[in-house]
Amino acid sequence: MANASATSRPDLTRYALLSIVTALVVIVMKLIAWRVSGSVGLLSDALESVVNLAAAIAAFFALRVVAKPADAEHNFGHAKAEYFSAVFEGILIVVAAIAIIVAAVDRLLHPAELEAVGLGLAISVAATVLNGAVAVILLRAGRRYRSMTLEADGKHLLTDVWTTVGVIVGVFLVAVTGWLPLDAIVAILVAVNIIVVGARLIWRSGDGLLDAALPAVDLTTVNDVLDRFRTDEVAFHDVRTRESGHERYVQMHMLVPGVWSVDRAHDVSERVEDELHAALDHLRVSIHIEPIEDPRAYESWRLDSNPH
Repeated sequence: MANASATSRPDLTRYALLSIVTALVVIVMKLIAWRVSGSVGLLSDALESVVNLAAAIAAFFALRVVAKPADAEHNFGHAKAEYFSAVFEGILIVVAAIAIIVAAVDRLLHPAELEAVGLGLAISVAATVLNGAVAVILLRAGRRYRSMTLEADGKHLLTDVWTTVGVIVGVFLVAVTGWLPLDAIVAILVAVNIIVVGARLIWRSGDGLLDAALPAVDLTTVNDVLDRFRTDEVAFHDVRTRESGHERYVQMHMLVPGVWSVDRAHDVSERVEDELHAALDHLRVSIHIEPIEDPRAYESWRLDSNPH
């Protein structure tokens, strides 16, 4: 049998729209900061904000797809669309990092004096504060609603905040020391950091597309619930879990005496599902009932080999 948690998730596209508007405003601010200062570090920061915009747009469409109910072609819904959005964001981050490195190397080969550093840094600081505020909003929403799309976007914006801080420090040191190559060096370091962030996003998303098991804390919760029902007459076997976007899946065999009526076994399985749903939201449970005396009830796919 299968049942879905009654907990529903609200429309999250408003958070993506907030991210899009923020990205547009920040891009304009950072481009102005670059133009008035001539800093390649501030240019690299502006280029990353362009990636933020593209990622936010992708997140908006991904969240619209995720909100669609299950249909005849997608029986388990569209939750995995969030992983594709995160992969796309990771790729954009890496592309932006490469563009930053190219610009920084050119500046290393052709150093240029910085201008109006104070004004450029002031504008950049204001953009950073805006990014930081929105990042906190997205991260909280992502964790609250189990949205990898919002969490990835929030982490990206938060990384952008630290990136900007690094750039600001670099530009300030150039202004103080007069050593022009420092601006380009900081930009390259920023790019390396961005590549690391992008790679992590791609890796985590790929893991989700491969149906990774639930986190250890969730598995402990599932086992705690099952322990409350385990007796000499009731056992659980071949418990498996997976994660798909914000949704959790648990499937298992419930072994009961063969002399039990269908109604009695069904009643116990319903109680198990109810308690699992109470413990974990966005959970889909599938329970297969088998006779506890039958040796075949203990057969299961091996997790370390091909079941065929």
